Amino acid sequence: MSNILIINGHQYYPFSEGKLNATLVDTASTLFQSKGHQTRVVTMEDEIDIDQQLAHHQWADFVLFQSPINWMGVSWSFKKYMDEVYTAGMAGALCHGDGRSAQNPTENYGKGGALLGKKYMISVTFNAPKQAFDDKNEFFDGKSVDDLLFPMHMNFKFFNMTALPTFACFDVMKNADVESDLARFSAHIDQYF
Repeated sequence: MSNILIINGHQYYPFSEGKLNATLVDTASTLFQSKGHQTRVVTMEDEIDIDQQLAHHQWADFVLFQSPINWMGVSWSFKKYMDEVYTAGMAGALCHGDGRSAQNPTENYGKGGALLGKKYMISVTFNAPKQAFDDKNEFFDGKSVDDLLFPMHMNFKFFNMTALPTFACFDVMKNADVESDLARFSAHIDQYF
């Protein structure tokens, strides 16, 4: 069976305590374990040891990134995690620099990834309703969830990881349907594991 790393990127705010993201992480962990997979869970509230986090990524066959979207991106604590852990990983644990060489400095950017064969999935929670996406007359100008998450996908492509389809919960603050979201999430996980 697989080794699965789950990263909960939620940042606590009094108006956003992270219960849904924690529930999604717990649901995923339970589902994976029931199928015989080994899991490790990291939260942004943990004390982050960079070498240990790099070892987690090397151990994992699959990484689930669970995060709210705050101001069109992941939380500042998750961004800090990526800045510190992923930068340290450029020495070979996650990638070998940016893939270019001094002999050919203009080619092969982003092709130094050391995590070939590993997969990832992004799962996010939005205050925005689903209808705000994929419609040129709505706020995101016809862009999809994955269009908004393009920088995140490029981060993991930089490590040579392969994406599984993204999962999203919408309208979680004003019009939440947690029961439906959890059922959809479980079905999404079951589709790939």
